[in-house]
Amino acid sequence: METNLLIDIGNTNAKVVFYYNGTMGKLQRSAERDAIGFIKKIIEFSKYKINTIVVSNVRTSNEPVKEALTPLCKNLIVLDNKTPLPIDLQYGFDATELGADRIASALAVACMFKGQDCIKFDFGTAITIDFIDKEGRYLGGNISLGMRSRFRALKDYTGLLPYIEPDRDFPPVGVTTTGAMSAGVVCGILFEIEGYIKRYPQHTVIFSGGDAFYLAKKIKNSVFATQDMVLQGLAFIADYYMNRNEN
Repeated sequence: METNLLIDIGNTNAKVVFYYNGTMGKLQRSAERDAIGFIKKIIEFSKYKINTIVVSNVRTSNEPVKEALTPLCKNLIVLDNKTPLPIDLQYGFDATELGADRIASALAVACMFKGQDCIKFDFGTAITIDFIDKEGRYLGGNISLGMRSRFRALKDYTGLLPYIEPDRDFPPVGVTTTGAMSAGVVCGILFEIEGYIKRYPQHTVIFSGGDAFYLAKKIKNSVFATQDMVLQGLAFIADYYMNRNEN
């Protein structure tokens, strides 16, 4: 059986999912630094022939990725700012340094929320905040520290504070060290988000990434939350190239 493969090589994890005809298979992920080795093992032990592989890579140079994956499929698309897309994002700026993950998630927003001005928050190692307007134009965005990166910074740049996972039921004002850390980090992120929403009240708000659902429950505003807009954007690209090749 022939299928497609979507690959998101992020700063912390590599995510891989088989995809065909609008359906994604089971997500597989690895925190190993050898992302290419992990991906090749998945392909090697699968029962599928790979038609199209679409890759978002923000961890390394794209050249090793191209060298390793080109022989394993009919079509390889390693996403960058020059990749033709199903919707022209019409970058209003020099997009040379724009990460593939932000391109993919912005494309997903443009495809899924047509005719709406949108703010997309992606919560991972970093928090990316991106703006896509009702015409599907990617206007740019901002980058901030992600939740676990903030906890890591508190440990690394102080003498005694520990590294902790956030307390899911922390009080708004901490009375212990770990409670104060949880409240400080999580409330800081929530206030940051609420500041954007207050400034752009007419925008549709989209949350994505590992902490999307957790933070969406703590925001009073209505938001659309999904686990992974990057993979959704890669799926739109896979469909686009499959249709181009068939026509």
